[in-house]
Amino acid sequence: MSLFDDDLPKKKPAHELGCDLSQLSVDELANRVGVLRQEIERLEAAIAQKSASKSAAESIFRR
Repeated sequence: MSLFDDDLPKKKPAHELGCDLSQLSVDELANRVGVLRQEIERLEAAIAQKSASKSAAESIFRR
């Protein structure tokens, strides 16, 4: 990373929870739903991976 990375514009998130939706078109709303669904899938995969790791560790230490 460069010392000047702070000067770069920050990428705006695809969706901010609680934001005003009244000015968005149907296509924009549908796009946000898609982005949020992908994020939910990513979070569920992380939960599954961590649960599997936890189960494996518990089975080793219970012996």
